[in-house]
Amino acid sequence: MNTKNELLRALRTIDHRGYPAYKSLKGSYDFGDYVLHIVHVQGDPFASPSELAVTMKARDARWPASACGRYETRVALQDMILRRFSSRLREVSGKAGGSGKSGSMNASCPGQEILDRSACQLGTEGDVTLRFYAGFPAAGRTVLAGELEKMLFRFLPGIVADTACADAWEAEHVRDVLNLAEDQAFLRGELERLSLCAFVADGAVLPRESGISQRPLKNALPFRSPEEDRITLKLPHHGIISGMAVRRGITLIIGGGYHGKSTLLKALERGVYNHIAGDGREYVVTDETAVKIRAEDGRCVSGDDISLFINRLPNHKDTTAFFTENASGSTSQAASVVEAMECGSRTLLMDEDTCATNFMVRDALMQKIVSEEEEPITPFSERMRALYEEAGISTVLVAGSSGAFFSRADTIIQMDRYEPKDVTERVRRIVPTEKKEGVSDFPREETGRGLGCTFRPDQSRRFPRPGADFQEQRGRVKHKNLGTEGFVIGHGETDLRLVEQLADREQSECLARTFLLLAKGEMNGRKSVAELVNDWEETFRKEGFGMYGEHGQLSGDMAKPRKEELAEAISRCRGLLWK
Repeated sequence: MNTKNELLRALRTIDHRGYPAYKSLKGSYDFGDYVLHIVHVQGDPFASPSELAVTMKARDARWPASACGRYETRVALQDMILRRFSSRLREVSGKAGGSGKSGSMNASCPGQEILDRSACQLGTEGDVTLRFYAGFPAAGRTVLAGELEKMLFRFLPGIVADTACADAWEAEHVRDVLNLAEDQAFLRGELERLSLCAFVADGAVLPRESGISQRPLKNALPFRSPEEDRITLKLPHHGIISGMAVRRGITLIIGGGYHGKSTLLKALERGVYNHIAGDGREYVVTDETAVKIRAEDGRCVSGDDISLFINRLPNHKDTTAFFTENASGSTSQAASVVEAMECGSRTLLMDEDTCATNFMVRDALMQKIVSEEEEPITPFSERMRALYEEAGISTVLVAGSSGAFFSRADTIIQMDRYEPKDVTERVRRIVPTEKKEGVSDFPREETGRGLGCTFRPDQSRRFPRPGADFQEQRGRVKHKNLGTEGFVIGHGETDLRLVEQLADREQSECLARTFLLLAKGEMNGRKSVAELVNDWEETFRKEGFGMYGEHGQLSGDMAKPRKEELAEAISRCRGLLWK
């Protein structure tokens, strides 16, 4: 390993030479308390900034080993460190001059969710790695070594000391971050113990600032649980907390337009992630396997068994292994439901506004006009009861226009001016509980449909393998991140615009790199989608981002998605072949 003085000499040697001279700086340099890694040097001052990393040993960082040894608290610390690191870099970005991106300094900038990110990683013993980007300065295409010296020797050491070292932080702030993480982990454990789909704390702020911002809306009405659904818990640090329990089974959220139905559902969608203090949704937690289901006209469907919902198509197309490059609203939604089942989801989240009407319900008049024999779709309303009773899959559904779901619901919450009211008993007096015998039962194995009453992921017939888009060109497969809209591998785009629980563009980057990793071995046509995502989850649990390469190769632009989003991406990738 080189010393910082050797880096300084090298810088002064290449001063005012052509820009490619910066390439000679690639390597690792000991700065005493930390090591600076120059991982990748940009080709010219107008190209994407250079990639760098800082590593600090546990003995110098001095983070509490107890917090680093547990995943939930470790990720919370990483998030805390990264937020300050990113902020400090922005403060000095551009203070070194030059052409193009000269002098820029930046790192991943987290949003409201607390995600495991490659930009900041704590080891289980407390060692710290920070990854960031810097525009190496130039005048035209001539090296400005003095400006880079300013960035690496004047700005960076103070930033590292102020962020990576535990001693630089107020003990009370660190304690608050760790306490919140432990309380959130406790709440998630309580969901399982109490058989809940979700918990929404009294006082939570659910409305967001705007359609393009996840920040809380100022002066919004705080959430208050209906008395019938309120439970009280004692958190390890926060103490007594009360809120609405969304119990397992079928929950309807009803109400007039603009009264907060979708706002509540969106909070539940994002409740699969922990949120930072001050977000308003710190104590809104949802079953971590919950999947938002909606219609997606035009998406591809690759071998899904949708016969649970769609059968007897006029063109005699096989719905036990259904393929299409241009799905309708109903077939796309049917596929999304069975794909969620395939990956073990225990909670489905739906908003009637974004669902295919003919997939969701058939009213009595339509049933009289179009007989059951003439209709290939068995609507979700006829299956939702059995999904819960026979497969243990709950549904939380926003219903604004149809009362057909009332008789099958366990709990009915009416949103009235953003205030939730439990109207279950009032609805029961009007519409008694009903269960249609036969129709709501799952198809049995003897039907040949392949969906037993206890559907298991290992029953999947979908075994993907990479297609032509994954072939290497000049030794690698190119990919492009499109943010939360998806990614491109080779020439093939994977459209994730309607995968609504994808929270951050860095999750899309991780998904794309996961595809490239799986395509080299695991995605070989012999593993089902469920096996692929479960094995990936297990490997990530053991290796973290190290599975994508060591610090000298790994960039700081990835955030861990859930296995559910990985499965959704695999199912929507048109560049895969299926057995």
